[in-house]
Parts: sequence; C-alpha cells; structure tokens
Amino acid sequence: MLLALAMVSVTQTITHEFVYVADQPRKSVAVAGSFNNWDRNANPMRADADGRTWRTKVGLGVGQHQYKFVLDGEQWIVDPKSKDNRDDGNGNINSFLTLLPSDYSAPAVRGDGSITLSGLQHEAADTAMYWDRGHLTLQFRTRKDDVERVSVRVRSSNTAMSRTSSDDLYDYYRARVKWDGKSDLEYVFNLQDRRAFTYGSKGLDGGTFRISAKDFKPFEIPTWAEGAVFYQIFPERFENGDPSNDPANSVAWGGKPEWFNFMGGDIAGIRKRAGHIVDLGVQGIYLNPIFEGPSNHGYETTDYLKVAKRMGTNDDLRALVQELKPKGVRVVLDGVFNHTATDFFAFTDLRDRGAESKYRDWFFPRSFPIKVGDPPNYEAWFGFPSMPKVNLRNAEARKYMLDVTHFWHHEAGIDGWRLDVANEVEMDFWRDFRKTVKGLSSEQWIVGEVWGDARQWLRGDQWDSAMGYQFRDAALKFIAEGNTTATQFIDALLRVYESYPPQVSRNLMNLLSSHDTPRFLTLCKGDRELALLGATVQMTWPGSPSIYYGEELGMEGAADPDNRRGMEWIRLSGENPFLKHYRLLMKLRAQSPALRTGEPIQLLADDARRTVAYGRVEGSDLALIAVNRSDQAHTVSIPLGPLSQLKIPSAFEDALGGATVRRAGAQLVVTLTPRSAAVLLPASRGTNRTVRDAHRASATNDFTRNASLRRHP
Repeated sequence: MLLALAMVSVTQTITHEFVYVADQPRKSVAVAGSFNNWDRNANPMRADADGRTWRTKVGLGVGQHQYKFVLDGEQWIVDPKSKDNRDDGNGNINSFLTLLPSDYSAPAVRGDGSITLSGLQHEAADTAMYWDRGHLTLQFRTRKDDVERVSVRVRSSNTAMSRTSSDDLYDYYRARVKWDGKSDLEYVFNLQDRRAFTYGSKGLDGGTFRISAKDFKPFEIPTWAEGAVFYQIFPERFENGDPSNDPANSVAWGGKPEWFNFMGGDIAGIRKRAGHIVDLGVQGIYLNPIFEGPSNHGYETTDYLKVAKRMGTNDDLRALVQELKPKGVRVVLDGVFNHTATDFFAFTDLRDRGAESKYRDWFFPRSFPIKVGDPPNYEAWFGFPSMPKVNLRNAEARKYMLDVTHFWHHEAGIDGWRLDVANEVEMDFWRDFRKTVKGLSSEQWIVGEVWGDARQWLRGDQWDSAMGYQFRDAALKFIAEGNTTATQFIDALLRVYESYPPQVSRNLMNLLSSHDTPRFLTLCKGDRELALLGATVQMTWPGSPSIYYGEELGMEGAADPDNRRGMEWIRLSGENPFLKHYRLLMKLRAQSPALRTGEPIQLLADDARRTVAYGRVEGSDLALIAVNRSDQAHTVSIPLGPLSQLKIPSAFEDALGGATVRRAGAQLVVTLTPRSAAVLLPASRGTNRTVRDAHRASATNDFTRNASLRRHP
C-alpha cells in the first residue's frame, strides 16, 4: 500500500477508420488485430456503394496497434496502403498503426526546456515497484526523446536512472535503490531538460511519494523455479507406453505427423522414459494438454477434470508426479482456459437448447441456433469453430475454471500451470487465478504464453513468468540466421532482462523451440555447431530455460505439424553430441550459482568479429561466457573492468573445452573456434574438471546401456 499515488498520463480513445479497396469482388472483409485478439469475426467491414471500398470505425487507445485485413473469412493480408508493414518479431508480417496523444503535435526535442506532460508517468503501486535482494526498482516514463536526464532522490541521495527501453511514444527509465524493506521510504524524481523539474505525488506541482514498509507486498516467485531447467513434452509424440489405449486411427510411431493423426504417446510413455528426464538434469517438465479432448494437441478441452483416455488415467498422472518429485523434477500442466471444445458440457447444452440454455452467458453466441461451421456464429479462438471462447466475466464460468486448479492440486499434486493464449484472457481473471493458485500453495508456478512484451502481466498480481519467445527471437536472428550484429544481440538480451523485475527475469521460460515453432536445428539449416551454440547461450543466460522434447537428441522439424514428430529414441546414445552437450551444460548449472541465478553483465560486443562476452555474478561466484558466431576462429580479449567490484580469480577453466585461461591484467584472452563458445569458471573451484570427467564417464555408461537395449528390444 502506498500513501501517495501519481499516474499523470492521458487516457484517450481515438476513433480510427480502417479502409480497404478490393482489387476483385469480395464476399466479406474484416479487420483483425492486437486490439481485438486477432478475431476475424469481431470487426466486420461494410462495402460502399461501389462494392469495392470496405470500411469500419474502431475505437483505439493511443499507442501502437497491429492489424491485418481478412478477405472472405480466409485470406489474411497486410494493409496495401500502410507505410509500416513489418515483422512483429515472431516471423509474421503485420501492418502497424501508431496513434499519438493530442499533445504530441509539437516535436519532442531534448534540451528545449519543454516537457510533454502526457508522457510523464510514475506508477506508485506495489505491482510497479520491485523489491529484490535488498534493492527496490523504481520506474519512470517520459515522452520519447523529450528529456535529457532523469534521476530519483531518496532522502538526500540522488540516483541516476537508466533508460532501459523505448517504443514509438515513450522512453522508460529505471533505477535500483537500496532499501531494507523495514522503514518507510520517501522519494521524488528529478528531471533535467535545460532546466530542472521535480516530479512528485502531485506531478510537477510537488508532493512526495511514500512507501509504507508495513503494507508493501513484494513480488515473490517460487524459489524452486528461479534458474530451473524445464523439459517440454508433447505427450502424444513422446513415447507410447501403453498401446492398449491408442486411438483406433493411430499411425505407426515415427510416421509423418499430420494435423489430425495420432501415434499413441501417453503418460505411461513418460513414466517409461522418466530415467532419461532425470538423467538429463532438468528440474521440471511442462506437459502440453493432457485432458480429455478430440485433438492430438489437446487444446480443445472436453473434460477439464479427466485425463484423456488415450493418455491414461488421473491415477497415471498422480503416479508420474509422485515418482518425479522425489527426484527433484516438478510437473507443470498446460491450462486452456480461454476456450473449450465444442463437446464441452456447457457448449453442448448451448447447442442443444440455444437461447434457453443456462450456459448461454458462458460463451459469446452471435445468433441462434448455434452452428458449428466456418465461420461460426459465436466467438471462437482465432475464428476456429472447434474452439468456442469462454466468457470468463461470467461468474459461474469463472468459478468453474478456477475450481479446475483446486481439483488438480488435490488430485495429482501438480506444481504449476502454463497458461495457453494467456494474453487473450481478461487480466482480472488472471488476478483471481493467482489468488486461487497461490492460496493452494505459494510454491505453485504460473507461466503465461505471450510472444512479445509481457510486462503488464508480470507485476506481481498475475503470472510468475512468461514463455521466452523474446529470447528466442534474439537467438534466432543472431545465431541461426546471422542477421543481427553482436551489439544488437546482446542489447536485445539485456533489454528483455531489464524489462522485468530481476526475480522475474531469473525465471523467464527461455526457449529455442516449441510445439508452435520450427525446431531450432532446422532453422539453423541443420548446422550442429550453430544449434549447440544456441543451447550454450540458452543455458548460460538468466532465466529458466525450456528444452523441447528431442532437442537434446538433435531432432529436426519444420513448422507445425512437422515440429511434432514422434520422439526419435534411436538417437539416445552416449555418443550423441547433442545429448553430451546438454548433459554437460546441466551439470555446470548445477555446480554454479552464477549460471543458475546470477546477474548478467555485458563485457564485450565486437560486431566485426561477431563475438560477444558476458558475465554472470551471484554473490562472490562468477562465470564468464564468450561466444563466437563467425565462421572463423578468433582470439578474444574480454575486458574485466565491469567486474572490478569482485575478487577476480587469476585463472579460469573452459568448462566446455578444458583449456585453462589465465588473467592478463584487466582482461582475459581466450581463443574460440568458429561457431563456438567458452564457459569460463574459476579454476580454483576445482569442480569443473570433475564435472566434465564425470559427464564423460556417464556418457560412456549410457552408451553401453543403450547399446544393450538395442540388442535386446
């Protein structure tokens, strides 16, 4: 709770008219975008008298919006007249529209002594200030390029604020100040723009912000999730442990994955291969949906309280959790609360009873009778008829979905939830969701699916983490595609890290591949060295990395459904270079607090040589990582100046290659082969070589064991 609150900002709604001129007759045209959850049915357009010009007006907030036109309900195109059609960061080309506040008519100029008032904002709320490890993070916003400097004054101490990110409208500043959390804290912001301005609880008119230590509620993340490594399993394609529950139309294991076919993967298969999961060294598994439903992917739920028959039983899930938890592996389920299957009991009743159904307000019918067809006459996820959207503002529908979390907590003892299309669900539902789940156990983990900036959900009142597609985007562009510079790469990683509270960044679910993307090795065009380089960065950058099943064995796969091939267990061998590399990285993380939860520090970005170096610091523990993305060997001089506050060892050992590297004054010189990395740990630790030797012995034993299994199927 705060004794002063100031959010001086302009909340405006601007009516914008979308216009599309067709080059041929069209039956229908609609606009879908970030403002309507990309629903192709939400904003239909009307044709003018000429039959070619289509229009609609939509109320939009100031800021940036993405959109496309949908022609005849099927063809998605960018706006031909837009001057800003570009990649959204996830491989999609969209049209971008930026709407400016009314007081942005004059250009922003640093040092002109004039500040745009609508751009100034400090949200003085528990959910916008982050306390972590004895420091409080304060944030401030200005119009983009409008202010020379920003600082925060706490008592008599003035701390400069760093500009951590910018968008089309605003610059965002952040500073960390020491605070023990025991005494009240007072502060104001100082702005410099040719002259000095003071911003307090009354804006530029004065006042002081004050935090009550007694009432302040810090953002707490389950400790087990920070720095944990997750293993994502698409259950239908992981292993067939019980052929008796296979769907009638199942294809042979290893057959071509298609949208609607089955291969027989189940929970019994996961239990059968539990040894592989444990030996890999992960701390959690994330299961794609396992509840009763008609599809192989499980994102159309028929019964939220029952494991799909083709997957096994509720007892099987409970047994899996009970077997893995004592071995240090937690189980996280995929929760699809945004939409259901068409044979979900409430939607079935709506189909049968129409407007008289008591579940009418559980969904968004547009007309009656309900017709499951394309296009549907009800709101559905992305317009797909098989996925009717749930009205989570309805009290009974909301209670039903929240009760699902109670059920599986008691039924199977799961440890958390991954939330499907979580950015398309009302935030107040996620606030209730957090209260419900954390009420069961504060150690329950909540990770939401969003492909871009997740800051608005990661403020302490909704999720703990988000899927790290922003990390993937940076790794994809620099490592797999080679389209960005070393500076752009490390800047992108740091921008994501600094966008969130430190405890959130330490548990972001950073990934290279998932069930929704082509596999990273395929995007590397089969280049093993590049794929392993991506894995090294993933496992040495802050966060809770997620391995997509088979990634550790070198599996490939193009876009969905090819990325959902049956697990290629024939690749399981101690001599598999991917498996050896992943296991070694896991062991290094287990040995190094710095690699698990340390703060990142940029040390080097050489665009000409395409090399990057960064440090990880956790207390007195230190790890240095050097990356060479080029096709040539390079000798890299890593400056140690940014680490001057630490006691830096005289020698480091490359935990991947084994070489000992000695400090040369204020730098460390290491030679990197093409498309490779070095993970440098203090040689004085004495555990690096032991870990590597133990890893080699384990790999040899694993090879022998699996060779025996291949001889005796």
